[in-house]
Amino acid sequence: MTKIRVSEAARFLGVSDDTIRRWTENGNLTPFKDASGRLAVDGLELAQLARNQAQLPDNPSRIGSSARNRFVGLVTGITMDTVMAQVELQCGPFRVVSLMSSEAARELDLKLGSIATAVVKATTVIIESPQGPAAI
Repeated sequence: MTKIRVSEAARFLGVSDDTIRRWTENGNLTPFKDASGRLAVDGLELAQLARNQAQLPDNPSRIGSSARNRFVGLVTGITMDTVMAQVELQCGPFRVVSLMSSEAARELDLKLGSIATAVVKATTVIIESPQGPAAI
């Protein structure tokens, strides 16, 4: 079992340490002590909670798509010229950046602070772990 300290768990989920502690107190997460006696949680249990806490768009079925990786977040940055736009979303603890045409960004009526969904469909995803990178 992978034990993750409260502070790390909070950082991964984009919540406060106190939120993780409340989740251990109300039974959403099982508390453990790590080797140094600090409060920790099980990595698998944390991952399952993160998946259950994820919010999909209000009605994802209205749009047909084979992409399953959707990140709902707030627009935190827009850099636009006459041809291209770079749009940044903060989706929980994750920063997602998309490059699109300026025309598309205008049609989506994206504004700083508005809610948007990043849909990711990639042919290559690189996963890194402490043991090193591996191509998927």
